[in-house]
Amino acid sequence: MKLIRKITHDNRASQIAEAALVLPIAFMMLLGIYWFGRAFNIYATINHAAREAARAGVAQTCASCGNGSQLSSQGPTITNALQSSGIDPNQIQLYTPATLNFCNGQPQTTNCTNPATYPGITFCNQVLLTPVASPDPPVCGVVVSFQYPFQMSLPFTSLNQQPITLKADVQMQGEY
Repeated sequence: MKLIRKITHDNRASQIAEAALVLPIAFMMLLGIYWFGRAFNIYATINHAAREAARAGVAQTCASCGNGSQLSSQGPTITNALQSSGIDPNQIQLYTPATLNFCNGQPQTTNCTNPATYPGITFCNQVLLTPVASPDPPVCGVVVSFQYPFQMSLPFTSLNQQPITLKADVQMQGEY
């Protein structure tokens, strides 16, 4: 009788079976949290770099660098910001957003540049987006845009090694 009660009340086998079902799902959730957190970190970093590039693009001159353009002096700053988060600046890809209004009415090819100090980053001088109900006249500024490829490793899912493109698109008004 004790043997029958021991067999029917022994739950070690059921615990092993439950763990075999739950642990892979828990590990997949942890991997997903890690990879989505990494994607968010990269997105925040490339947006920070785009803001720095836009700030350099709207600045007129740099007094500490011989009254030259800040575009040439900010290249290492942006590269260092990307590298500090483990982002390879050489993987930045060109991305030019579809825009309609430019400050001087020129076609997009003459208003968008890709300086050598920022490989893969597009600078456009254009009319910035303003709210429709705004009574203020349109404002000219700089739009900085680029994209960065990202891949997650989530085995047994549809996201495994799927390329995801993170885009940075920043507008900044020049304070002249």
